[in-house]
Amino acid sequence: MTAAARYQSLDVLRGLTVALMIIVNTPGDWSHVYSPLLHAPWHGFTLTDWVFPSFLFVVGNALAFTLPRYEGMGGAAVLARIAKRTITIVALGLLLCLLPKLGGPLSEVRLPGVLQRIGLCFGIAALVLHYLGERGAVVFSVVALLGHWLVMALFGDYSLEGNAGRAVDLWIFGAGHLYQGEGLPFDPEGLLGTLPATVNVIGGYFAGRYLRGHGATVRTLGVLAGAGVVLSVLALCWAPLLPINKKLWTGSYVLLSTGTALLVLVALAWIIEVRGARRWTYFFEVFGKNTLFIYMLSQVAVVALDKTGTYAPLAAALEPVGSPRAASLAFALLFMLACWLVGYWLDKRKIYIKV
Repeated sequence: MTAAARYQSLDVLRGLTVALMIIVNTPGDWSHVYSPLLHAPWHGFTLTDWVFPSFLFVVGNALAFTLPRYEGMGGAAVLARIAKRTITIVALGLLLCLLPKLGGPLSEVRLPGVLQRIGLCFGIAALVLHYLGERGAVVFSVVALLGHWLVMALFGDYSLEGNAGRAVDLWIFGAGHLYQGEGLPFDPEGLLGTLPATVNVIGGYFAGRYLRGHGATVRTLGVLAGAGVVLSVLALCWAPLLPINKKLWTGSYVLLSTGTALLVLVALAWIIEVRGARRWTYFFEVFGKNTLFIYMLSQVAVVALDKTGTYAPLAAALEPVGSPRAASLAFALLFMLACWLVGYWLDKRKIYIKV
């Protein structure tokens, strides 16, 4: 089986995570959200909580294919490539945070964010893997998860008000530059949580590396599935001591999200590579080919609709389809399909915007 064929399941997984990210970010009426599209209120794990770390996981999958190309480059060239991509993604994230505040005070612009975390996690993981190697990446992952746990335990608690991550962000960014949606300044994409989130990328790298090196055989998928089960069980065993919490990005959450992402990847690889069932994959491949561009487009579209006062009326127009929660789901699906049509148009014209 060729590397290109093996990559198809990874591309589908990437497209699936982007489609879900768009759906959970645009539920229309936020007061009547279809419940599976909601994050856990605090501790806990829902489908929506699975989406972001799984996107980081597929970022790591891609690193398994791109890092080998760095081996013949000099140190300066490697640093330049990693820095350029990291800075670009972070800058795009800052732009998304700035757009809703255009015309308003810069003191209220949120500084952390989803793309900012993706960029930082990519940069850290790429540097660790390139300079420390795979063994060094394992050591880094253990230290990152246990170190984050230690800091959380020694310098705060696991509450919204008293966690150490919030204290760090208040000190570095200030209250005005943090997410305000929790009822007080607290950012779920803050700096401290970026450390364990990097482990999701490294986990994705090892999955992609193993799949690439051993081929998408039943035995390979069995090993990956076993790893997914082990990580998920470890997470559940750790949870009584360190709660599974997406907003704090705890170590138990990292293990559970990585373990379940592995299981989804195994299922996709078995269906696509082993069984050869590929007719259904194109929908998700469209999202996987212009990943960050389509995500950016979805977020800019939401801001534009909100600024022009058309977002709420569009969401309300779907209320006759059924209950308010059904209308929320319908709006999210239609919005995602609209983004897909843009991706489809780009793909048919062989336009691939790499960020």
